[in-house]
Amino acid sequence: MAGKLFAVIRTRGPRWNDDQPMERQEDWRSHADFMNALAANGFVVLGGPLMATRDVLLIVRAADEAEVEARLAEDRWTVKDLLRTRQISPWWLRLGSLDNP
Repeated sequence: MAGKLFAVIRTRGPRWNDDQPMERQEDWRSHADFMNALAANGFVVLGGPLMATRDVLLIVRAADEAEVEARLAEDRWTVKDLLRTRQISPWWLRLGSLDNP
């Protein structure tokens, strides 16, 4: 998948249940399946929670910010306001590589 790289910060929304781990949140399975599909098709390159925060970092490939917003809007956790996109920034990889060894 061709495209520009973007760093995306997503944060917990008001429907997030702080008393439950991520895997016990409402619609966990559909969210996990959705994110795995985005990774499998090359949209999500890297992703995971930022430790000791309420945020998640995604590195994605997309044509522009509008594509990032549109794709993530389809996530059940976005629809149900468990996650919100806080920031989308073009990202320039300067060190390392995203190529498989």
